[in-house]
Amino acid sequence: MEIQIPDKVDYILNELHANGYEAYAVGGCVRDALLGREPEDWDITTSAKPQQVKELFKRTIDTGIQHGTVTIMLDKDGFEVTTYRIDGSYEDGRHPTEVEFTSDLLEDLRRRDFTINAMAYNKEEGVVDAFDGMGDLKRHIIKCVGNPRERFDEDALRILRAVRFGAQLDFDIEEETKAAVKELAPTLQKISAERIRVELDKLLCSNHPERLMIAKELGITKVVLPEFDEMIETAQNHPHHCFDVGMHSLKAVEHTLAAAKKAGLSKKDYSVMAWTALLHDVGKPECLTVDEEGITHFYKHPAVSKEKAKKILKRLRFDNYTIDLACHLIQYHDVEFSSQKNKMRKLMNKIGVEEMKYLFLLMEGDVLAQSDYKRQEKMDKLQASKALYHEICDAEECVTLKMLAINGGDLLREGFPKGKSMGEILNGLLEAVIEEPKLNEKDTLISLAKEKYGHFML
Repeated sequence: MEIQIPDKVDYILNELHANGYEAYAVGGCVRDALLGREPEDWDITTSAKPQQVKELFKRTIDTGIQHGTVTIMLDKDGFEVTTYRIDGSYEDGRHPTEVEFTSDLLEDLRRRDFTINAMAYNKEEGVVDAFDGMGDLKRHIIKCVGNPRERFDEDALRILRAVRFGAQLDFDIEEETKAAVKELAPTLQKISAERIRVELDKLLCSNHPERLMIAKELGITKVVLPEFDEMIETAQNHPHHCFDVGMHSLKAVEHTLAAAKKAGLSKKDYSVMAWTALLHDVGKPECLTVDEEGITHFYKHPAVSKEKAKKILKRLRFDNYTIDLACHLIQYHDVEFSSQKNKMRKLMNKIGVEEMKYLFLLMEGDVLAQSDYKRQEKMDKLQASKALYHEICDAEECVTLKMLAINGGDLLREGFPKGKSMGEILNGLLEAVIEEPKLNEKDTLISLAKEKYGHFML
């Protein structure tokens, strides 16, 4: 079977071959190419030692030379080239304490995590598949190379990666591999938050975020995201809901991401929306009350969810942009919209014009993840609110200080003093303009400022 290799990868392989070394594209790029997917990265494995690789190419970076990895730079593109190796013991559950270079490709493939990631390819030999990775691709199976307990002992993150690959590829985990996942899930405690975050993020942003339930069933989330287990265990006995809090949240992820795709969100914002939807009700277990009729209620859960989400996202070492936007949206996800334009303008000022775009996506996902009780009515109201928002945006009606027709400098020139009063005046004028957009003209606002706040003038 022939795989289309990018020209730069082909160049590296040919250079290595021409100088007497073996070389192959290896791992995920081979897997993705066989599946008809576009590989994100092309990794290369070779019999050449790191120093020998460096001597053949003009620009190289020692990205992991102690483990045999050199990055070759061709123009602005980097390609990792790693010497065939045999890993020593993994005392920290992540890194081998030592590596031994080998001249045997199969020994190198044997140390890899899953059969579908343990294939190599070059044009001369085709696919080298010693562990039936191609068979497992056809069977849609995630299976460890060799003994799964040994593979997971070497790097516990592979436990979570098994579920993540299953979500991304829509594959099932092979039974012996699954048993080892369940047995060794507690060892994920030794893995850094950053590495956990990357895998969870890829899982949530896949086409099958519901596979997080498999992580729960196998004991993974109990270690890496225990709040999700609490959500799954919290029932919602209410006409508006048909799922427990956890399953509702997973459904919200699914529907929110569908809306985000249509909206053409960036990869970064797509991730933010996934986590926002997952955690928008994370505070509900703490807020649970049951009335005399057995109906569950979760009063003030948006505020509690915001604080819990902040702690979770910080624990997973997310960046400030993700934390701030996600928590802001969670805070307002239950907001009541009005059909009155002045009240919509006030909300736009309070929540943020840009943030409102994301909030509509979250609220759509939230509604579609509820029961069908009044669903159409809720969706109609949401669409009407969105239309009103766009009407205000298209008319460029003033809803922020930046959009106000005057600024502090204009007021200073009219004799108003510097200091706290300046902010009070500008905000007062903004409130007036939000109520009546026609007032947003410089002369009109100066007259209004003198009329209402003349007592502040020098």
